[in-house]
Amino acid sequence: MQPIQDRDADGLPTPRRYFAAGALLAAIVLAVLDGAIANVALPTISSVLAVSPADSIWVVTGYQVALVMALLPCAALGESLGYRRVFVGGVVLFTAASALCAFSPSLPWLVAARFLQGLGGAAVMSLIAALLRFTYPHQMLGIAIGWNALAVALSSAAGPTLGAAILSVASWPWLFAVNIPVGAVVLLASHALPETPGSGRRLDLFSVALNAGVFGPLVVGVDLLTENAAIALGLIAVAAVSLIALIRREAPREAPLIPIDLLRSGPFRISVIASVCCFTAQMASYVALPFYLQHGLGQNAFMTGLYMTPWPLTVALAAPISARLANRVSTAWLCAAGGVCLSVGLALAAAWPLHRGLPPLVVFTVLCGLGFGFFQTPNNRNMLLSAPRERAGAAGGMQGTARLVGQTTGAIIMELLFTVTRSEGAPRIGLAIGAALALAGGLVSTLRIGR
Repeated sequence: MQPIQDRDADGLPTPRRYFAAGALLAAIVLAVLDGAIANVALPTISSVLAVSPADSIWVVTGYQVALVMALLPCAALGESLGYRRVFVGGVVLFTAASALCAFSPSLPWLVAARFLQGLGGAAVMSLIAALLRFTYPHQMLGIAIGWNALAVALSSAAGPTLGAAILSVASWPWLFAVNIPVGAVVLLASHALPETPGSGRRLDLFSVALNAGVFGPLVVGVDLLTENAAIALGLIAVAAVSLIALIRREAPREAPLIPIDLLRSGPFRISVIASVCCFTAQMASYVALPFYLQHGLGQNAFMTGLYMTPWPLTVALAAPISARLANRVSTAWLCAAGGVCLSVGLALAAAWPLHRGLPPLVVFTVLCGLGFGFFQTPNNRNMLLSAPRERAGAAGGMQGTARLVGQTTGAIIMELLFTVTRSEGAPRIGLAIGAALALAGGLVSTLRIGR
């Protein structure tokens, strides 16, 4: 057996590694739970603050816009100043913004506080993958990513239930106040995180502004697409122009803000494309299934949530298993099998005659969760290991960006389907499109075989 000091040579020694891993897992749970809990609270917030339901959605949109705008800049800042320093700053900002959310007297204050929360969440999410790479030895990295996926899946599954439980005994500000003690614990445990030296590269503020000009108008434009097409298309055009300008500015650089250098690598580029495909399929399905269950099968909101829970729970079970398999089996084959399994589950759900009953749909969602769990962990592992250690921050930022781009695209697909087709048929079509995209993600992953 290899001596312990040799096994830990490229990671942290135990027990420090366990405290560092605990800080990272608690931070990702904090960020994921907050998003899920806020969604549940929208009707309550709308009523208490006396605003329209449409306006209350900005509580979610403000967070998402900040998150997607700041992921890549936070990754670049982490590479410049050191991952731990920027991560801790993100936790501090997220926790302080949670307090501001809890004390917000009006919707504009709450949206502004949620925007700050999103900036803090971006620093956390973009750097977790990089910090995991410096926390665990190389041979244990897949397992670490699997535990991270497990934490995300369980948080996603528990979020709505936890939010409803808090609202049943307390007012909506407590949904955000509960973040404060958890944030304090994460800050305490973060002393165990690895200290990685920064490169000292100066962050180009004009490129950061262009990056904001890409993702901010894109998210808002997509959100307005079915309400005000002219403004939406104008914002999307601004995003396209900003993207072209950003690529031209950053392409010649050694470590560009948008990791063009990493995207030139075949395995990394393939993993990003496959990730966008499968996250698009997942989000389209997450939007379609509630309508499918409630409108098509007459289920109430509680039963709908119950029938959807097997998906994230199966992801949680599959992620650690796929992480262990990734040390023995080609990650390309694992991702391909996961994508195909997800595709089959969604195709069966789309084709199943509604009058034949619900139990088979539960089996189909379990199949979807199994496929997504077997795809996500090996794909994230490959994305992270395809990048040099000094560009681990950029790889983590791109990982988060691919996920958010996919989730946003999935939501757009369903929004457009509900606009242009009958509401009864839109969920079934959405599930079928999700099946096609998942299959595409699996097939794309096979291009990494032999690389």
